[in-house]
Amino acid sequence: MVSQTAAPPAPVDTASPALLSVYEPGELAALAARHGLTVSGARPSLGAYVKQLWGRRHFITAFATAKLTAQYSQARLGQIWQIMTPLLNATVYYFIFGVLMNTKHGVPDYVPFLVTGVFIWTFTSSSITAGTRAISGNTGLVRALHFPRASLPIALALQQLQQLMFSLGALFMILLVFGQYPRPSWLLAIPALALQALFNTGVSMVMARLAAKTPDIAQLTPFVLRTWMYASGVMWSLDTLLTADRVPPLVLLALECNPAAVYIDLMRYALIDSFTGAQLPPHVWAVATGWALLCGIGGFVYFWKAEERYGRG
Repeated sequence: MVSQTAAPPAPVDTASPALLSVYEPGELAALAARHGLTVSGARPSLGAYVKQLWGRRHFITAFATAKLTAQYSQARLGQIWQIMTPLLNATVYYFIFGVLMNTKHGVPDYVPFLVTGVFIWTFTSSSITAGTRAISGNTGLVRALHFPRASLPIALALQQLQQLMFSLGALFMILLVFGQYPRPSWLLAIPALALQALFNTGVSMVMARLAAKTPDIAQLTPFVLRTWMYASGVMWSLDTLLTADRVPPLVLLALECNPAAVYIDLMRYALIDSFTGAQLPPHVWAVATGWALLCGIGGFVYFWKAEERYGRG
């Protein structure tokens, strides 16, 4: 008599219509929990997410450095373009706005004023532009590996901060050439840049989530940034042009609280002798800190809430 061995049970497709018709959603959840099953790519708690990011800190730093190194790898001048790009922009702005439109009138030390504005503005605009491509430009990486997706916009924001560090060397040289010598107020640049970096990272994370869902946002971003630049006093002094008798008070208040203008003014105040505290908006450090915390923390939470949707469909 031949014994017959029972065949092993066929694997059950938990997503099949037949199974879904047998079990209610609550029963399926209980069945999954009983067998130790979890949702693939489920969003962790906020505290656990922060711990995961801290565990990936070396990856974030390495990714940022690699992107920075590769950015101009195909150009003959290589990393020199990290300094040349904002300098060339400042030169063009000087002739168009400073000379042709005479916005340098009434602005002492206009060249340090302009170059500082261009370098600091470039830090913000480049961080936001990179943020729009953080997820959509790394879809293959997002779909292939499991890691906290916030690592990507944070790494790209860090890349822009590293690039700014190179550019500051050129900025300091220009300041010295035009008679702006180191003084204790230069130390104020450190907290100003720290607050700006936090603000940039938060906005980058917001843009990363929006662009991941709606890729057309990446095409619209340059126009928004260009308009924002004109409203931030990069090429001219808002304090000189925007007086209470020329613009409504609410518009003046909005321009004074413009975060990009606030961080630019703080850097000018720190580095340029002729840019005094009288040219700063009221409560400037409180405004700068408020924008940094609001966008840094708010942007992080906003990005985390869509963690399980990145890279899908």
